[in-house]
Amino acid sequence: MTTKEDNCNHQVQIPSILDATSKNLLTGFAQLHFNSRDLVNAYFKRIKEINSTLNVVMELNPDALSIAAELDEERLAGRLRGPLHGLPILIKGNIGTRDSMQTNDPAGSLALVDAVLPTDSTIATKLRAQGLIILGKASLGEWSMLRSDNSTPSWNPISGQAYSGYYPKLCPGGSSGGSAVAADLGLAWAALGTETSGSITSPSDRNNVVGIKPTVGLTSRHLIVPASEHQDTVGPIARTVKDAAILLSTIAGPDPNDPYTLTCPFNYVPNYQASCKLDGLRRKRIGIARNVIDAELDLVSHMLPAFENAIALMARAGATIVDNADFKAYTDWKRRPFNPVTRADFVTNLAHYLARLEYNPYDIYTVHHLQQFTQRCPAEEYPQRNTASWDVAIEQNLGNTSPEFTQHYRENMYLGGEGGVLGALERYHLDAIVLPTKVAYEIPALVGSPIITVPLGAAGSDVPVTKIKGWDEIDLAPGVPFGISFLGKKWSEEVLIEIAYAFEQISQVRGTVKRWCQPQSELKDEVIASYLTRPSSPGVV
Repeated sequence: MTTKEDNCNHQVQIPSILDATSKNLLTGFAQLHFNSRDLVNAYFKRIKEINSTLNVVMELNPDALSIAAELDEERLAGRLRGPLHGLPILIKGNIGTRDSMQTNDPAGSLALVDAVLPTDSTIATKLRAQGLIILGKASLGEWSMLRSDNSTPSWNPISGQAYSGYYPKLCPGGSSGGSAVAADLGLAWAALGTETSGSITSPSDRNNVVGIKPTVGLTSRHLIVPASEHQDTVGPIARTVKDAAILLSTIAGPDPNDPYTLTCPFNYVPNYQASCKLDGLRRKRIGIARNVIDAELDLVSHMLPAFENAIALMARAGATIVDNADFKAYTDWKRRPFNPVTRADFVTNLAHYLARLEYNPYDIYTVHHLQQFTQRCPAEEYPQRNTASWDVAIEQNLGNTSPEFTQHYRENMYLGGEGGVLGALERYHLDAIVLPTKVAYEIPALVGSPIITVPLGAAGSDVPVTKIKGWDEIDLAPGVPFGISFLGKKWSEEVLIEIAYAFEQISQVRGTVKRWCQPQSELKDEVIASYLTRPSSPGVV
């Protein structure tokens, strides 16, 4: 915390924006030390300071300051829309809004430039109703990375390649890379991402933040650019488990526009913050899917000392550790060249999404139209970045209404269920399974089960610098963060948050990992400037 003495000669606490929690910021609001407008200005300055280097924010909301001013007035009048009233947030570029933002790049694709949605997505509507400020759209991997098999994570032709703050030219993971970097660097209080297979957990892993991939159906996907209706989910990315939990409660809940949300077994939105308990590891049974780690040693060997130390910490905190809680069909999964369910879903789901557009500038209505546009547009960098995911869907005539789809889906349910995470949880009577995040997300993706990733450590100085094959972008280097993931049954977010919060509190890794680049602008500077220009404002001191 930064302490500044004001003209009234008393001490005012201004949090460092890099690590500010919702509690820090809401306390500052309540004590009139700063307001939402100050906070938006501070975040805008941080974004502008760093964005030309890291390319993590696609678009700023031109109405953010006026929205902040309105929320400040409501707060002073004693009217709060929700517990996070006035906090600024960045959302992934595929989350639809109908506002002053251009909303012309929802998939990071030139194919949708100037496209117009009929209304806000359900998620955006929930954020506004609770008094959060949408600062802008975070960069993402084009089409949530369901296009190429030879591209780089978190690249799109509109904002270019996003980078992490932990090493020069470090790929931030995909496809919610912009959201994860923004949360890490304090470019907003928190951010939202989406995950089909790893797109929240992977960039959270690589950027030293907490990511929650909820059960498919806990959060609405209405008017979010789809990848796969069976695997897509929207979740929070934040610097702490508690803030991620609070944000999850804000966005969760049923939506008649998304039938998957109507399958939730409880008819209320849990208070996920209440699950943040210091003794959350006590009496928990936590399994290690050791065969997954053994099969992926080349990816995780540098993480294993920290991982084994984490297991020991959890045991000392009262957890029962069950080793060799294996995914019995993991070898079968690894033999598959690709996931046919996501490709088939994309064909069908994309057509439904495009048909909803109020304005579709290039008359793109099918994956075949999209393939043709992308291959003919030079800025889309084809064939350097190919269209392999779409090519196979077209060649095999995939779609989730085809007779063949049922068999593909059943195979996924076995590989992720009885043969995967759900089977292991059941066989060994576990509350959660723990894995290095790098290898944690593929199997839960198949069945739509939840994951929480928490910072665990960073690559040592002996780790060689490795580039992504065919590109100059860095994949691994000394100091690159990595995380640990907790995997659970469907709808088990409360239990996973208990475990993740307790582990976070006993490990305290985040503040120990160093960056090569981060913005320097601070909230205290904005508060001082605001005080000098608006000395009579009730919103400052």
